[in-house]
Amino acid sequence: MLTRMTRDEIDPADVKLLRAFNRTYTQRISVLEPYLGSALSLTEVRILYELAHQGPCAAADLARDLTLDAGYLSRVLRQFTQQGWITAAPHPDDARRKQLALTPAGWAVFEPLQQRSREQVADLLATLAPDQRAQLVAALRTAHGLLAPAQAPTRTAVLREPRPGDMGWVIEQHGALYASEFGWNSEFEALVAEIVAGMLRTHDPAWERGWIAELDGQRVGSVFVVRKSATEAQLRLLILAPAARGLGLGGRLTDECVAFARAKGYAKLVLWTNANLAAARAIYAQRGFQRVASKPYHGYGQDLVGETWELGLQAAG
Repeated sequence: MLTRMTRDEIDPADVKLLRAFNRTYTQRISVLEPYLGSALSLTEVRILYELAHQGPCAAADLARDLTLDAGYLSRVLRQFTQQGWITAAPHPDDARRKQLALTPAGWAVFEPLQQRSREQVADLLATLAPDQRAQLVAALRTAHGLLAPAQAPTRTAVLREPRPGDMGWVIEQHGALYASEFGWNSEFEALVAEIVAGMLRTHDPAWERGWIAELDGQRVGSVFVVRKSATEAQLRLLILAPAARGLGLGGRLTDECVAFARAKGYAKLVLWTNANLAAARAIYAQRGFQRVASKPYHGYGQDLVGETWELGLQAAG
C-alpha cells in the first residue's frame, strides 16, 4: 500500500536536488527565453503541439489536457485565430461546441518548431557517451513512470526510423492483416514486396523518409514518404496492428508524413487507398486530404474500388 508523506517529512536535500535538475534542464533548452528562437512562449508552442497531434479538438479539452486557465487559453486562441493559424468549426455531434484545428499557416509555423525541438534534444543527447545516454534515458523513463498520472498503465509508443529487418516485417504484416481482415489473397503481399524492394533500391534520404511505430518495444505500424517529383510526394504503406489501434498511432504516423513533406517544400502529398479501408480513410480526411479519383477494379481476389487522395501543402498567404 502506498504511504504518502507530508511536505514536512520530505528530505530538504531531495527537494534541493529536484529543483537543481529543473534549473539545469530549463537553462539547457532555453525555456525562459522565447521558445526555440521563435516569438512564442513554451506554453503557446505546447498549444500548437496539441492541436497538431490531437487533430480537431475543443478548447475545453485543451484546457484540461494542459491544465491551463480557461481565460489565458482563450486569449492565446484568439491571438492564434487573428494570425490565421487556427480555425473553429462546429462539432459534428454538437453544433454549440467548436472544434479547433490548425490551418496551413498554423502548420507552417509549428512544423519548423517541432523539428528544431527534436534537433535540440538530439544535440543534447549527442554530448553524452553511449553508456551515459543509456543511463540518462533509463533514469528519465523511471522518473516519468513515477511522476506521470497513474490513472492507467503507462504504455510507451515510439516512432523511429526503419532498421535492417523492418522492411521484411512490413511485408509480412500487410500480407497477414489484409488476408485476415479483408480476405485479400497473396497477390497483395506480392505487390507490397515489390513496392518495398523498389523503395529500398532507390531510397533518397534527402527527400524520403519512413517510420516504424513501436508499442512497448514491439513493432506495430509503419508508414513512408517517397518522392514522385520535385513538387509531389507519396504516402505509402500505412499499417497498424490491431493491438495498437485506438491509441492515435495511425494519426501520428500520418502527421509525421505531412510534416516531413511540408518541411521539404513539396507542394502536394498524394496516396492511393481502397474504399473499404474505413479507418485509414478517416485519418486522411481528418487531416485535410481530399479524394480526387475513384475507380472500381478486381484485385487480390476481391471486387474493390481504388481511390486517389491528395493534400495541398502550400502555406496560406
